[in-house]
Amino acid sequence: MEGRWRRHWYSIGGGFVRKEGEEPQAESAVQLPFPIDTNNDLLHWCRKTGMSISEVVMENEAAWRPEAETRAGVLKIWETMRECIYRGCHAEGMLPGGLNVKRRAAALNHKLIAGRRYADFEGWVKAIREGGNGFKYTLDWVSCFALAVNEENASFGRVVTAPTNGAAGVIPAVLLYYVIFCDGFSDEKVLQYILTGSEIGSIFKKGATISAAMGGCQAEIGVSSAMAAAALTECVGGSQRQAMMAAEIAMEHHLGLTCDPIGGLVQIPCIERNTMGAIKAITASQLALQSTPDFAKVSLDAVISTMWNTAQDMNSKYKETSDGGLAVQIPLGLKEC
Repeated sequence: MEGRWRRHWYSIGGGFVRKEGEEPQAESAVQLPFPIDTNNDLLHWCRKTGMSISEVVMENEAAWRPEAETRAGVLKIWETMRECIYRGCHAEGMLPGGLNVKRRAAALNHKLIAGRRYADFEGWVKAIREGGNGFKYTLDWVSCFALAVNEENASFGRVVTAPTNGAAGVIPAVLLYYVIFCDGFSDEKVLQYILTGSEIGSIFKKGATISAAMGGCQAEIGVSSAMAAAALTECVGGSQRQAMMAAEIAMEHHLGLTCDPIGGLVQIPCIERNTMGAIKAITASQLALQSTPDFAKVSLDAVISTMWNTAQDMNSKYKETSDGGLAVQIPLGLKEC
């Protein structure tokens, strides 16, 4: 009976799976009001309509389903993200796989919360806010959020593939930073953030790749950082071009990032790398908000093209194969600090 119910599924990259023997479905012939393949396309529609990035995305999504369905779907994504962070910030123990990596988010959460009491997510958010908004305090919380998600990922917990599982911590960490420390705790702002970030990710996928097996970690952490940077920038009042500039800055400083997971597990350096991507996203957003895009020397399309060229030139041992880099330098079984 066991064999009768067994099914085989295969990862085809970017968080997508396909059942064995299943033929890929033809794309539905949907006429989008604002077709977008490149950043220049997105910029064109934003200029022509005066709409924000998230508004353009919502109009395009309406070609597939009613707006109410899109809103409900996006908010379900946010619900799953926050449940993942909350769960990861309260789970202790060792991660499976044999590397003896200790989960750190729960201990960091306990230290930062400093005895303040809460019973649920909303109470937790209130308790975090009560600790203030000092730079070090905020920085530690962003790291804690990202660690929590990717420790959940490494222990088979439920995460949102954004844009991949290995880079799933960046976007929710920056979103929760915005919710808690920038007063973004509203459905409208969450929708704006996720819609904006998703469009940037889509442009990267069309113009390059979001798979570390094809492009190294620049294609995963780099893309997630760019998505989060653009999303945060729009949510805090940046212009469309500033949001695109933030995405460009974030990716520019991830170019060439290799993927060399120790033991082939998405643990070292992957979990910590999400904290780096989240902090870079916030920094990129701040830089863009204090800049004039007219004077930018590098466009988002140029950096996407550069990332893809770099991916093609990158040696295969640095593309998720664990055949180079840290993966061959660190003996298996070594405990992470």
